[in-house]
Amino acid sequence: MNIIEKSDDEIIEMANEFWADLVKWSNAGQYGEFVKHFSQSLAFGLNQMEVGKQFAKSELTRNLAEDYVALGTIRRGEHVTVLYRQKSTKKEGEWLGRLVLGYEEGDVKIFGASIF
Repeated sequence: MNIIEKSDDEIIEMANEFWADLVKWSNAGQYGEFVKHFSQSLAFGLNQMEVGKQFAKSELTRNLAEDYVALGTIRRGEHVTVLYRQKSTKKEGEWLGRLVLGYEEGDVKIFGASIF
């Protein structure tokens, strides 16, 4: 199974559910819930201390607006990247969100997530 074979609409529908969860749990600062859909390689590669500091100190990652917009998809190999226009409830302006999805053991998982 390869996620790049799905249509943009199918991918964005899945991605929006994942992104909504990431926004929710990032705002709440709940690391365990934030990483629950991460691939094993991503979860093992994260430094829990650094992510914890990010939740505690980052005004942006603790105040993400729920009115994000999916801008489109980029397919590469066995993964697809969905780009988001993301706003904050406390900071003016817009940020670029990036969510990388693929299959792991038959389930769609998050292989990368960031906000710039």
